[in-house]
Amino acid sequence: MRIRGGRLPIGRNPAGASDEGASDEAASGEGTSAEGASAEGASAEGTSGEGTSGEGGSGDGGSGDGQAAGGRGSAGTGTLSSPWARGTAALLAGALPALAFPAPGLWWFAYVALVPWLLLIRTAHSPRRAALDGWIGGIGFIIAVHHWLVPSLHVFIVLLAALLGLLWAPWGLLVSRLLGGSPSASRAVAAVVVVPSGWLMIELVRSWEGLGGPWGLLGASQWEVAPALRVASVGGVWLVSLLVLAVNTGAALLVADRAARTTAGVLLVVCALSVAAMWAWAPRPTDTGTVRIAVVQPGVVEGPGSVARRFDRGVELTRSLEGRGVDLVVWGESSIGAGAWERPETARRLAELSRRVGADLLVNVDARQTDGSGRSGIFKSAVLVGPDGPTGDRYDKMRLVPFGEYVPARSLLGWATSVGKAAGEDRLRGDRQVVMTLPDGARGLRIGPLVCFESAFPDMSRRLVRDGAQVIVAQSATSTFQDSWAPAQHASLGALRAAENGRPMVHATLTGISAAYGPRGERVGSPLGTDASAAEVFDLPLARGSTLYGRLGDWPVYGALAALAVLCAVEGLRALRRPAPGPPGPPARTAHGSPGRPGR
Repeated sequence: MRIRGGRLPIGRNPAGASDEGASDEAASGEGTSAEGASAEGASAEGTSGEGTSGEGGSGDGGSGDGQAAGGRGSAGTGTLSSPWARGTAALLAGALPALAFPAPGLWWFAYVALVPWLLLIRTAHSPRRAALDGWIGGIGFIIAVHHWLVPSLHVFIVLLAALLGLLWAPWGLLVSRLLGGSPSASRAVAAVVVVPSGWLMIELVRSWEGLGGPWGLLGASQWEVAPALRVASVGGVWLVSLLVLAVNTGAALLVADRAARTTAGVLLVVCALSVAAMWAWAPRPTDTGTVRIAVVQPGVVEGPGSVARRFDRGVELTRSLEGRGVDLVVWGESSIGAGAWERPETARRLAELSRRVGADLLVNVDARQTDGSGRSGIFKSAVLVGPDGPTGDRYDKMRLVPFGEYVPARSLLGWATSVGKAAGEDRLRGDRQVVMTLPDGARGLRIGPLVCFESAFPDMSRRLVRDGAQVIVAQSATSTFQDSWAPAQHASLGALRAAENGRPMVHATLTGISAAYGPRGERVGSPLGTDASAAEVFDLPLARGSTLYGRLGDWPVYGALAALAVLCAVEGLRALRRPAPGPPGPPARTAHGSPGRPGR
């Protein structure tokens, strides 16, 4: 079969060329073979001078540097071509950041832990695959950071992780959009700003109490790094998370694309200079003296009558503080159970302890009570006890642990009590935060109590300080997770809360880890580990003045929202400016007898 006509004009259909022109050229009177027409179409599409705007397209609008995410560096071939292999890689990559948190405590690893996950997502061949990589990686992150919940949740932790992991699906699309292909300088800058902003939105949504609260925020992994604590005083844990994500994104750009390395290097230097500027110029709290606060940690007490025996151990340890000049003695969460609190003898013994030690006691009651508004039920309450008994100062826990202290939608999910260790009866929550004032003997010290995982919520400690608290006191119990990473993770949160607000913080537990932190987040004294049954005295430096975070609040969250809004606006304008496709041209001539055009 002879094909008439001239040569095929490969590559002569640049972006923006009229469809009619391309058609006329391809369908010149001589006619071409079906194979030739196909090659022409492929060439015209594949050699277009304008980068496509799919998942890996140009993020800076027609600069010509865009490349589909499935192009260079794509995982379309090789080991990760299998969906199962790619899914496993995403699961493991998402789990890596957990190593930066206590107990492994590899804080430095946080700055590169996300790089494998970012590199994997950028090679996704489609938006659907990028979202799937984000979702699966999110599942890995949730399970790794919260794996210590397995004894309580059993297989339900997988369901929980699958639901929360969906938050990372849009983030996967964002990563693919900004890091895919060969990013230009402007797209690299956008990536270092917007990718961390997208992650921060995930942390914000996860921080809702009903979804488990702000546990495992990436910035919290930097709790013992002095420059990071300085950053926290400026923008809270949110700003630290943004910094960690920005460094990871810049590192991914360094690895992924040679053309973007200069821009990525400059951006990383900018991050370092920003931290140096905050270290030098951010307001610092001014020391105003010290206060002596003792923590009583009974340790693990198990078996029949454990609640009563734990109370007796707490009494014994408190007596050992006599003559040590303490201003306040703090017991852990649920240090007094229902049975003990209902007996008048308990109040008498606590008052006698207060007189003997010469300081008020802050105990924690987990029992059926009636609050000021007349509600009756089980409350977890921080109660201040003086030489004459309970002073009337009481704080009822406001943010309860889902399933641990109440079952959401109990009428639907009440069956969870027969499978895991869900609460058999819902606790009641308090309706306001409380600042307690100690007697003149303790110089009128004002303390702000928190209970359990309330220390994970930045807004609660900030509110207490704004209401006048000089010391933040958290009462906790993690005995259910005694041999896991949970006690260390929980205790580390105190450093962030102290640095954010420029006020010292005490973290008192029943079974460890109990610790204290100064107003800059620095550790004070020696913590009581999970193997200790002891009373420890901490000389805490007091401070005055406010941090930038204390004044401005969660401004990094609003900044991240603004960055995402700008991206959406730019993408929307770009879509409006994109020319609509023209009418299809006349069909190209084909060989005689082809299915497309029967022979004449």
